[in-house]
Amino acid sequence: MNARAKIKARVNARGRLLLTGLTAALLLGGALLAGHGMDAALLRPRFGLAALPPGPGYPFGTDALGRDLLARSLRGLETSLLVGLLAATASTLIALLLAGLAMLGRAADAIVGLAVETCIGLPHLVLMILVAFALGGGVGAVVAAVALTHWPVLTRILRAEFQAVLTADYVIHARRFGHGPWFILRRHLLPHALPQLAVGFVLMLPHAILHEAALTFVGFGIAPARPSIGGLLAEALGSLSAGWWWLGVLPGALLLAAVLCLDGIASGLRAWLSPRVAEA
Repeated sequence: MNARAKIKARVNARGRLLLTGLTAALLLGGALLAGHGMDAALLRPRFGLAALPPGPGYPFGTDALGRDLLARSLRGLETSLLVGLLAATASTLIALLLAGLAMLGRAADAIVGLAVETCIGLPHLVLMILVAFALGGGVGAVVAAVALTHWPVLTRILRAEFQAVLTADYVIHARRFGHGPWFILRRHLLPHALPQLAVGFVLMLPHAILHEAALTFVGFGIAPARPSIGGLLAEALGSLSAGWWWLGVLPGALLLAAVLCLDGIASGLRAWLSPRVAEA
C-alpha cells in the first residue's frame, strides 16, 4: 500500500468511525436519558389492559400493563450497556494480565496457552450459565459470567503481539541493560499492543451486551424487577400468541442497532489504526 492509499484509507476509516460514533451516541444517549416514569401504568381512555400497537403517542407501543415500551426498552438498553462496559473492562484486564504473565518464562507461557485453549474449547453459553447460576444471578453475576468467558481470544492476540515485540532489537538491548520483565512490559510491550487492546475492548462490548441479554432471556441473568432487553424479550414470549408482535420485535431491533453501532465503531477504529490490515 503506497502513501496515498494509506492516507485515503485513514480518511475513509475516520469518516466511518465518526458517522458510526454519532449514531451510537444518539442511540446510547437516549438510553441513558430515558424517562424515569417508565414503570408507571399509562391509563388509556378505554376499558381493559390490552397492549397498544406502535402509534404517534407511543412509537414502540405499550405492554399489557400500559407502560411505554420505548422508555422501557431504552432503560433496558442502559442496563445492557452498563453490564457490557463492566464485563468488557474486567475481561480486557484479565487478558492483559495473562498475556503479561505469559512473558515471564516458558512455563508461564505454556500455562497461559493451556488456559486459553481450554476456555476456547468449552461451550461458551453453558459456561456463562454455570457461572451466573453459581453466583445467584443479578447484575454482578452476569458481569462475572461474561468477564470470565470473554478473555481467551484477546489474550491470544496480545500474547502473539508481545512475543513478536520480545524479539525486537530495542527489547533485547533493554534486557542487556538489566531491565526486568515488568519494565519491558510497561515501556515497550504495552505501547505496541495498545491499538489491539483498544480494538479488542470495543469488539468485546457487543458480545458482552448480547450475552447479557441471552443470560437474562433464559432466566439466569438480571432479575425481572430491573428492566433489561433480555427480560423484555422473555416477557414477550407469552404475548406473541395474542398478536402483540411489537413487544418482542422492537426491543430486539433496538438491541441489534446498538450492537451493530458498536461493531461498526470497532471496525472503524481498527481501520483507522491499521489501514493495511483493514484493507486485507
